[in-house]
Amino acid sequence: MSTPNGFPQHSRVCLTRSMEGGAVQDLQAKKAGKAAKKEAGGEGAPPKIGTPISETLKLLPEELKANMKIKSITPRPPRKPRLERAASLDEKSWRKWRRFRTSQESLTDPNETSSSNGSLQEASPSPPSRGRASPCNPCCQQDSLHTSPDALEASPVGKSRGGASDLGKRASEISSAFGGLLRGKGFAGGKPRLSQIMPARPLPPMELNVASHSLRTANRIDSDCLDYRHYSQHKFGRVSSSLSDSKLQGNGTLYDSCSTESMKSTFSVLTPIRAKDVRGRSYLEGSLLASGALMGAEELSRYFPDRNIGIFVATWNMQGQKELPVNLDDFLLPTDPDFAQDMYVIGVQEGCPDRREWEIRLQETLGPHYVLLHSAAHGVLYMSVFIRRDLIWFCSEVEYATVTTRIVSQIKTKGALGICFTFFGTSFLFITSHFTSGDSKVNERKLDYNKTIQALTLPKNVPDTNPYRSSSSDVTTRFDEVFWFGDFNFRLNKDRETVDSILNQNPDTDVSRLLVYDQLTSEMSRGSIFKGFQEADIHFRPSYKFDIGKDSYDTTSKQRTPSYTDRVVFRSRYKDDIQAVKYSSCPVIKTSDHRPVFALFRVKLRPGRDNSTLAAGQFDRDLYLMGIRRRTTRELQKRLEKKDQRSSSICSIS
Repeated sequence: MSTPNGFPQHSRVCLTRSMEGGAVQDLQAKKAGKAAKKEAGGEGAPPKIGTPISETLKLLPEELKANMKIKSITPRPPRKPRLERAASLDEKSWRKWRRFRTSQESLTDPNETSSSNGSLQEASPSPPSRGRASPCNPCCQQDSLHTSPDALEASPVGKSRGGASDLGKRASEISSAFGGLLRGKGFAGGKPRLSQIMPARPLPPMELNVASHSLRTANRIDSDCLDYRHYSQHKFGRVSSSLSDSKLQGNGTLYDSCSTESMKSTFSVLTPIRAKDVRGRSYLEGSLLASGALMGAEELSRYFPDRNIGIFVATWNMQGQKELPVNLDDFLLPTDPDFAQDMYVIGVQEGCPDRREWEIRLQETLGPHYVLLHSAAHGVLYMSVFIRRDLIWFCSEVEYATVTTRIVSQIKTKGALGICFTFFGTSFLFITSHFTSGDSKVNERKLDYNKTIQALTLPKNVPDTNPYRSSSSDVTTRFDEVFWFGDFNFRLNKDRETVDSILNQNPDTDVSRLLVYDQLTSEMSRGSIFKGFQEADIHFRPSYKFDIGKDSYDTTSKQRTPSYTDRVVFRSRYKDDIQAVKYSSCPVIKTSDHRPVFALFRVKLRPGRDNSTLAAGQFDRDLYLMGIRRRTTRELQKRLEKKDQRSSSICSIS
C-alpha cells in the first residue's frame, strides 16, 4: 500500500525510507523548487510558524540557535523480545537487518557519504550478539541517527497524512537527531553531518532468561543458599559466572543449566569460609566480637538468631525398679510444644541397677539428632546431658562433682550431683539432689541444701564468666544459669483426708489450695532455702505417692499424704534470662511410686571467648550407635507387625 505521493508506507519508524527509483527524482525536483522560493523570500528571514520541518532542517546552525530551541529527547529503551516458535531472537534480528540492508542498496549513492561513521555500503554486517542488544535492527538504529538533512527531507515526514501521533513521533525523532548540531557538530564540506546521540543514562539490562515460570520455579535456590561468592571464587576460579552473587541475590534464579539438586550437592548450606580466615583463625584466643571467634557473636547469631536456647530439665525417682517404661516418648517428647528442645538434662534418684541400659533408652528415644554430651553418677543418683549434635562444638569441657549428705558416706542414696560447662559465653550448672525424707524433717532438708552449695567444688578448670559476682561459699553464684532439680522430699502439711477432699473437688489443674500447705513454697518465701531461686507455677497433681502401675495414691496401711516432692527450680545472674515455658508431670509412666516431673525453659545466650578449654566435639559414640541401632530395630519390628496385621485381616471364603 502507498501514500498519495507514491511513498511506500511501513510500520517501522525510521528516518530513512525505502523508495522506488521514480519517487527519488520527484523529490529532487521538489527540493529545487523550495530552494528557489527561499532565495526569493530572503535568506535572513526567520522561519514562520507554518514552515515545514523539511525547510527548518536547511537552516544553518547559527540561525537555529538564534530562532529555535530544540530539546534533545533521550531515546527510550528497547522493548522486551517477544518469543516466537519459528525463530529465536537472534535469528529474527538478523533477518530484519538483512531485509533493511537489501532495501537500502537501491537508494545509496556509492560515491557519496551520508553518515559521519560511513555509508551503508561501508558498514560491515556483524553476527548478532547475545549481550544487551536491542531486538530492533542495530544497523537501522545507527544509520537513522546519522542520516543527513537531505535524506530527512526526502522522507515523507511533513507530508504524511497519517494520524497526529505519527507526526509528533517523527518530529520528536528529527529533533533528537538534530540535537547533535546544537552540541557543536557543524557542517563538513557541503553537507551537514549529525553526531551520534548518546543516551543520558545507561539503558536497563535485558533479561536473557526467557524460560517459562515453571522452569524458573524449578531452578529457584533456597534463601539459605544465597552466599556462594567466596566459595565459588576459590573453588572454581570464576567471578563473572552464572553463579555470581548479583544474579543469585537478584531473583534467586539460576542462569546456568544446572539443576537445584546439583547445586545443593556442590554448595553447602553452611557459610563458606575463606582460606585466609582459616589461616588467621585462632581457636584458643578470640574476642567477643571478632569474626573469626568460634564462640563469638557471629557464630552465635548464625545458630541462634534470637539468642535463646530451649532446654528440657526433668527429674524422676525410679524407686530402684529394674523394669523400665516401654515408651519414653510422652516423657521426653511431650506433644504440647511443637518442636523438640536443643538440650535435654535428665536427673534420676534411686535409679535402676543397669545405668547403661537407661542411657541407651534415652538415646533411642531422642534419636540420631542428639548425642550424649556427658553423664555422671553418684551411687544411685544419675544425670545425663544430651545436646543436638550440631551444637557440641560450642561446649566447653564438662566437669562434675558430687556431695554426700548422709552421715555414713559409703551409703550413696542421699546427696547431690552437679555438672557444669560453658555454652558459647554462658555458663551452666545442673544439680540433681535427693534430700532427707520424712514429713517433719524440714530442718534436715535445709541442712542438705546448705551442705551442697558449700561442698560442691565447681568449676574446676572452666573459667568463671563473671568472677566479681561469685561467692566462695555458694556454688550457685559462680554460674550464669543454674537449674536445681530432684526429689527434695518436701511434703504437704495437711492430713490425708483434707488433701484427698481437695483433689476430688479440683480434679484438673486447680491445685492452688494444696500449695498453701506446701513446705518448700513456705521455706522459699522465707528465704531459708534456695536463695535467689524461682519456680514456675504448678498446675499438676502431686507427683508422690502412687501405687505402682495405678493412678491412685498410696492405699497401703501407711496412707502417706500426696505431696510435691519432685521439683525443678532455677536462678540466673541476670534478670529475665530464664523463661519457664512449661512445668508439668508425666502421668502415663507408672513404673514407680513417683511420677516424672519436667520443665521447659528458654534461656538467653551470650557470646563468649575462645580461651576456654573446648570439648572439641566429644560425645559418647558407642552409646550413640547402640541407641540408633536399637531404634532401627524397633522401627522394623513395627513394620512387620503392621504387615502381619494386614495379612491376617484377609480371609478366604470357600
